[in-house]
Amino acid sequence: MISSTVGRSGVTGLRVLALAALALAAANLGGGVAQAKTNAKEPQDVSFSFEGPLGHFDQAELQRGFKVYAEVCSACHSMNLLSYRDLAQPGGPFWDPKHPNIAPAQSPFAKAIAAQYQVPDIDPDTGDVIQRPATAADHFKAPFANEYAARAANGGALPPDLSVIARAREGGPAYIYSLLLGYEDAPAGLTVPDGKYYNPYMAGDMSSYWKGPKDKVPEGGFIAMARQIIDDRVQFDDKTPSTSANEAHAVATFLAWAADPHQVERKQTGIAVMLFLFVFTLLTYLSYRRIWRNIAH
Repeated sequence: MISSTVGRSGVTGLRVLALAALALAAANLGGGVAQAKTNAKEPQDVSFSFEGPLGHFDQAELQRGFKVYAEVCSACHSMNLLSYRDLAQPGGPFWDPKHPNIAPAQSPFAKAIAAQYQVPDIDPDTGDVIQRPATAADHFKAPFANEYAARAANGGALPPDLSVIARAREGGPAYIYSLLLGYEDAPAGLTVPDGKYYNPYMAGDMSSYWKGPKDKVPEGGFIAMARQIIDDRVQFDDKTPSTSANEAHAVATFLAWAADPHQVERKQTGIAVMLFLFVFTLLTYLSYRRIWRNIAH
């Protein structure tokens, strides 16, 4: 009787497991069917000076990219992970190789840039909130006081922080470059919601806005930001032509540096390590041949 009960319990347990497995499979299958179609266009094939094992950042372009961010992007997008002194660290936009021993926080360039901004602080005597000139140690000033203010000023959309955007988006700087220049008129049959703009490089599901054949939904998606990069939007100090392509390339380079400011140092370290290992391997082999040359083995 006991064995019979155990047997029935075992069968019941197997049935429960089987039903659970079927339910899970059905849920996964259903989720796959209902999943939004996000077929964004592949980023343009654009080259950057910092690519490859021997690549490095062009300091002049980093300065141009910072100017594009400061004069265009910073109106909506924060960079909360960066301080003004970071701009003067080795390899940064305003690092001075002629004075390598000056600490980034003491850099006259970083101090001058920071002093252009007013940041909130607390008066130690009264406890009141005050505004003071930023120092090199301060983080980049955020364009809005909080998330709610940012959404209210942008039609409900929250502009993403750009500190690590080049690492957070697939395609990195090429994606940023393509997105900034990728604004197009919406294809016929595509209804663009109010306050949105069509961009083929923006991921999104447009099937519910598409009036054409279901198998020909256009690539891309909608973005809440209007096109910001246009010819002559920013005047570069080094007289580089202010074309939209140059502006987009410069700010994509700056954001790539901001997201990974030590990548050139890592490349140089990696090359040095590889050279050391090559020489060490060669010396080890020559030592082996010398020690064992008269010994049969």
